[in-house]
Amino acid sequence: MSHHFAIRVYYEDTDMGGIVYHANYLKFIERARSDWVRDMGIDQNAMREDGIVFAVRRIECDYLMAARFDDRLEVRTTAQSATAARLVMEQQVWRGKDLVFSATVTVVCIGSNGQPARLPANIRRLLH
Repeated sequence: MSHHFAIRVYYEDTDMGGIVYHANYLKFIERARSDWVRDMGIDQNAMREDGIVFAVRRIECDYLMAARFDDRLEVRTTAQSATAARLVMEQQVWRGKDLVFSATVTVVCIGSNGQPARLPANIRRLLH
């Protein structure tokens, strides 16, 4: 299952040279993950009320090419694996046919006690 999310680079996303500031790619992929989860029908507010939240455990990323002010980008998110306790996904930022940024993101669930929790069964089913 792959999800596509459009982004327009605004002035506030760039540095003085008009190039996207490196930390903003993490914001772009976070927005795309949130949209992907919502599109799957997962209500993160309801999860929070049940005492479970998603937390990013690890991000491994590569900056491959500069994106610039006013570029149209697309974040593509694909689940790589899902276990009882974690979800690993690949997220790529594209500008047309050019791959600009790539990340492997590991997400876990955290319970209200701050300890790791199992991914809810309904979410695991959606990912398989």
